[in-house]
Amino acid sequence: MKYRLCLIDISHVHNVAGRAMRLAGNSLALALFFCATLVPLSLQASEPQPVHAIAMHGEPRYGADFRHFSYVNPDAPKGGRISLHSVGTFDSLNPFVERGVADSRITLVYDSLLERSADEPFTEYGLLATKIILPDDRSWVEFILHPDARFHDGKPVTAHDVVFTFEILRTQGSPFYQAYYGDIDSVTAVETRRVRFEFSSAGNMELPLIVGQAAILPKHFWEDKDFSRSSTVIPLGSGPYRVARVDAGRSITYERVEDYWARNHPIKRGRHNFDAITVDYYRDGNVALEAFKSGAYDFRLENNAKDWAVSYSIPAVRQGMIQRENLPHRNPTGMQGFALNTRRPMFTDPRVRQALAYLFDFEWTNRNLFYNAYARSHSYFSNSEMAAVDLPGAAELRLLEPWREQLPDEVFTQVYRAPETDGSGAIRDNMRIASSLLRQAGWEIQGGRLTHRSSGSTMDIEFLIFDTIWERIIQPYRRNLERMGIESSIRVVDVTQYVNRVRSFDFDVVVAVFPQSTSPGNEQRDFWHSAFADQEGSRNLIGIKDPVVDALVENIIAASDREELVVSARALDRVLQWGHYVVPHWHITSYRVAYWDLFAKPSENPPYDLAFDTWWVDPEKSATITRQRGSRQR
Repeated sequence: MKYRLCLIDISHVHNVAGRAMRLAGNSLALALFFCATLVPLSLQASEPQPVHAIAMHGEPRYGADFRHFSYVNPDAPKGGRISLHSVGTFDSLNPFVERGVADSRITLVYDSLLERSADEPFTEYGLLATKIILPDDRSWVEFILHPDARFHDGKPVTAHDVVFTFEILRTQGSPFYQAYYGDIDSVTAVETRRVRFEFSSAGNMELPLIVGQAAILPKHFWEDKDFSRSSTVIPLGSGPYRVARVDAGRSITYERVEDYWARNHPIKRGRHNFDAITVDYYRDGNVALEAFKSGAYDFRLENNAKDWAVSYSIPAVRQGMIQRENLPHRNPTGMQGFALNTRRPMFTDPRVRQALAYLFDFEWTNRNLFYNAYARSHSYFSNSEMAAVDLPGAAELRLLEPWREQLPDEVFTQVYRAPETDGSGAIRDNMRIASSLLRQAGWEIQGGRLTHRSSGSTMDIEFLIFDTIWERIIQPYRRNLERMGIESSIRVVDVTQYVNRVRSFDFDVVVAVFPQSTSPGNEQRDFWHSAFADQEGSRNLIGIKDPVVDALVENIIAASDREELVVSARALDRVLQWGHYVVPHWHITSYRVAYWDLFAKPSENPPYDLAFDTWWVDPEKSATITRQRGSRQR
C-alpha cells in the first residue's frame, strides 16, 4: 500500500503531541501520533472532479468555457421550411422497440445526457447533463442534470426519467439495447438531478459515453402506455424538434421548438436552424430521384454511383439551381456486402462462403455499373487505422496466439484481399478456384446442378431485397453463380416484410452494412457475439458463433487506450476477414450531396459527419429558387 506524508504546521504537532504525552504518560503516545500522520493514500485520494466532457481516449478538444463548436456558424439565422425524403415506409414513431418501422429522423425529438462532437474521433459533451463525474477506471459514472432541462410539456428532466429510460429500454426495447447496455449493473437516482450508473466491471472505456448517448424518455408520458408496441402516438421529448403532422407511411413533419431549453447551449448554438422539416416517403428509389429533380424536395444524399454520374444532366443543374458536391470525410466506412446466413446448412462451411466471393466480379461491376466510383472493401474497418492491412505485429499476435489451433493459418501468414478480376467479365481463374473450394466442401455438379455429395441437396440461393436498385447489381452475379450450377433468385418484398424477415433471420442472402465508428466498442457484441446469434432482432445477421470472435470483441470493449483499441480491432478484423462471412462490396470516402440552391452552410465541414444540421435557409436564395422552379406546397 502506498502512503503519503501529511505536512502540517510543526507548532501544531508539538502542541498536540505534548497533550497526547501528558495524557498517555509515556513515549508510546508520541510514536502513535506520528504514525497516524502516515495515512493510506487510497483513503486520502481526492474524489473524481466534475467535468464538462469525456473523451474515449485523451482529452476533449473544447474547454469547459467553449461557446460553440468550430464547424458551426453561431449566428446562423433560424427560419425556412425544407423537404427531405426517405425510400420505403414507416408505421411507427417508436424507434426503440422491435415492432414496426419507425421514421429514421424521429430522434430529432429527443435529447441525450451527452452529445458527440463531429470534429473529434469520439468525445462527448454534456447536454442534459451539465457535469460528469467518473473515476479513472470508469467503473461507474454520475451525471448532474442541467437545471434548465425541460421536456416539451415544460416538466423538468430528472434523474428518475434517466432511470426509467434505461429500465424500459433493457426490458422492453429492441434486443440491441440488451447487448449495448449489457455491462450496466445498476442505475440509481441519487438526487432529483443526480443519477449514478454502476458497471459490472472496470476498464470499459466506452461505456460512460454509450450511456450518455441514450435518448432520455419522459417517465410521466410513458408509464401509462404500452412501450413495447409500435405506435403512431406523437412522442414527447426534450429535443430541438417536435412532431407536428403525421401521414402514416407517406410523410411526417417536424417543427422547431421555439422555446427549446438548450437553444443557447454551446453544443446547440448554430444548429437546428430550419423552422420545419417535412420527410416525404417514396416506395421506389428511381421515383424519389425524379421527384427531387422536379423540385419535390430540397436535399439529397446520393448513394447511387450511376445516378451521380449520368442522372443529373438536367437544366436545373446546368443553370445552377441544383448544386452538387463531394464532401470528404474521415469516417471508417465499415463493411457492406452480401451477408451469408450461416444458419443455413449450405453456408456453414467457410470454403463455400469463400467460393461465393470468388464468383462476384467487383471490377466488372465497378467499371460497367458504377463508373469506377468506388474502392473495394477488404476490411470491416476500411478507411481507418483499425483495418488489418499488414501481417499481424507482436501486439496483435499476443491476442491471436492463444487461439491458433482454432484459426485458419492464413490469419497468421497472409493479408486478406477480396478476390479480384481483370474487369473483362471473364472470370475463369476465379471459377477454377471456386470449383476447387466447393469440391473440398463436398459439393459437385450433378446433372447441371451443384449438389452435396452426402445429403444430395442442391444449392439454391435467394437474394432478399426491398429496393429494386439492387437487381442490376445482383443479376450479373447470378449469371456467374449459375455457371457454377448454383440456382439463384431475387425476392423483392416491401419494407415491412423485409424488416420482419431480417429480424427473424428468414433469409439466405441480404445486402448488409456493418457500420463502424472511429472508436468501436459495445456495438461489436450485437454484430458478432455468439450471445446474439439466435436472438431475433439482433444485428448478428450472419449468425456468427465463434469463441475467438467473442473474446476479441471483449478485448475491444476493455481496451484501456487508443493503441490497445487499434490492435484489438485489427485482430478482430483479421478473424472476420478469414471467416468469409460476407461477399465484400465497396466504399467511398466522401458524401455525395445534391441540393436545390436555397441553403447556406459553414465554410468548414467537420471530418466525422455531414453535419446537415448546421446548414440554414438563405432567404434570398430561397425566394429565387421558388420563383425559378415554380411555387409548390411546402
